[in-house]
Amino acid sequence: VLRSLGIPTRVITNFNSAHDRNINLSIDKYIDISGKILHLTKDSVWNFHVWNESWFIRRDLGSFYDGWQVLDATPQERSKGIYQCGPASTRAIKEGDVNLDYDSSFVFAAVNADYVTWIHYSNKRKERIYSDTRKIGKFISTKAVGTNSRVDVTANYKYPEVKEISFKISYSQYKNSLMDDRKILVTAV
Repeated sequence: VLRSLGIPTRVITNFNSAHDRNINLSIDKYIDISGKILHLTKDSVWNFHVWNESWFIRRDLGSFYDGWQVLDATPQERSKGIYQCGPASTRAIKEGDVNLDYDSSFVFAAVNADYVTWIHYSNKRKERIYSDTRKIGKFISTKAVGTNSRVDVTANYKYPEVKEISFKISYSQYKNSLMDDRKILVTAV
């Protein structure tokens, strides 16, 4: 419909799409102390989810948020009392501006939520035991114009994931670094 009105529109597919029911920006999985999964949340991760993007000028939010806007024709949650999603600015999603109107927090979670596992103890206490910050929002894609090729638009939704770098040093190097710290402290006094 939007294309017939002359509004640029494209279909977007998000792989490992989070469905954050309580809008806390994480997908929470609970287990008991034996490792059995507890069904304490309705959060889920879908293999993929599809929505549309359309190109709008955002006078309501300011020109910083002009450009591609997420519109979901199959929303699973109510927004302001009715089943709707968007238009949420992809710029707002990328920048983490989750307090804007039109479901930016829901779309942010769909592409960038943390996947967190908790142990739920019988006394109502819980403990976070695992957090995966890279699982959600993979290969966010659209179709290339004029071909059947995939175009990766993940960078429109989030900044590149930071790779963890481990540094290994010997105990003697660690001990020497502590000695250097002590020298600095003594010199400063």
